[in-house]
Amino acid sequence: MEIMSPVGSYESLMAAIQGGADSVYFGVGKLNMRSRSANNFDLEDLEKIADIAHQHGLRTYLTVNTIIYNQEIEEMHRVVDAAQRAGISAIIASDMAVINYSNSIGMEIHISTQCNISNVEAVRYYARFADVMVTARELPLRQVAEIVQYIKDNDIRGPKGNLVEIEIFGHGALCMSVSGKCYLSLDNYNYSANRGACLQLCRRQYLVKDLESDMELVVDNQYIMSPKDLKTIDFLDKIIHAGVKVLKIEGRGRSADYVKVVTQCYKEAVKAVEEGTYTQEKIAEWNRRLATVFNRGFWEGYYMGRTLGEWSERYGSQATETKVYLGKVTNYFYRINVAEVRLETANTLAVGDRYMVLGQTTGVYDDTMKEIRVDNHPVDVAHQGDAFSFATQVPLHRGDKLYKVIATVDEY
Repeated sequence: MEIMSPVGSYESLMAAIQGGADSVYFGVGKLNMRSRSANNFDLEDLEKIADIAHQHGLRTYLTVNTIIYNQEIEEMHRVVDAAQRAGISAIIASDMAVINYSNSIGMEIHISTQCNISNVEAVRYYARFADVMVTARELPLRQVAEIVQYIKDNDIRGPKGNLVEIEIFGHGALCMSVSGKCYLSLDNYNYSANRGACLQLCRRQYLVKDLESDMELVVDNQYIMSPKDLKTIDFLDKIIHAGVKVLKIEGRGRSADYVKVVTQCYKEAVKAVEEGTYTQEKIAEWNRRLATVFNRGFWEGYYMGRTLGEWSERYGSQATETKVYLGKVTNYFYRINVAEVRLETANTLAVGDRYMVLGQTTGVYDDTMKEIRVDNHPVDVAHQGDAFSFATQVPLHRGDKLYKVIATVDEY
């Protein structure tokens, strides 16, 4: 199974590589479904992204999956042409303008979840254009398995001549609407989710008002339009046995440490299933690690037969760990493997603290602080304004950001 990781920055790209991803997906400009809510690359980044990914054996997928208007067709052509020149592996699309044009120039196409593929006839139709298809997020795993079997039994092949492969979302945010087709943000604030500009009004707390008595009630305990995040690691063996070929991790707007941790866990789980070592003890440890990074709580989505979402109990992340910014790496001495940092904030860093470093080349590096030196003298604690040094196991780079990792205090 191919593990596909989300990339919204070079830090995330390196984190995906460190986590063992088989492929990455990302957007450029405004013609993608995370154009407003996530970091995006520019067209000029495509060659660099492709080069880094290819050096590490990763496939690269560019999302051009918004609806396209007439005045954007030329821009879409420029984006797809640039992706082909850069050596990007495939375009993820839902609009027929993108699908047709990519096909006409020989660019591989993957069908986006926005196409809401829910049945075998839809697979037959899109097979003339695409080699990989994401099924609708609302499908139970049983129906996904039926589609995979139908593809095999009826020898349904894509443009490259290979059997069509099915991809599903395996982890990350879910939307209350059918495969993300929501108009709440557009209706309230004129920012369209289908144009990559969703303001996520569904994630907020709401008031219920009785129009006859003017009584008002705050909806308590659950954010009734905000689903918990999807997590499938508990039944990944069933997904593999269903014949799914690509497992997609959601999260182009999330941090590099999220990308690394989630990618690592699912990569390890796939290997465990293949080797026959997929145990409850390992699942429990993966769940513990997944809980340390951004999440809104977890549920299994619709794969196991549920027909109604499970809703978040609060706004924002429920991660069991959080990062506190300290400062940037000002120098690195490669001969002795020592980094120098100036502590910019009022937070302290002590020997024994867990820390994390994020950087465009470094990706994600985390460790426990073993020794801190100020003016080349060992100290127990570094304070705001201190220029301190510490040894690392891997090279860091100037401009890398240093964070202290702390357990999240649950105030609920």
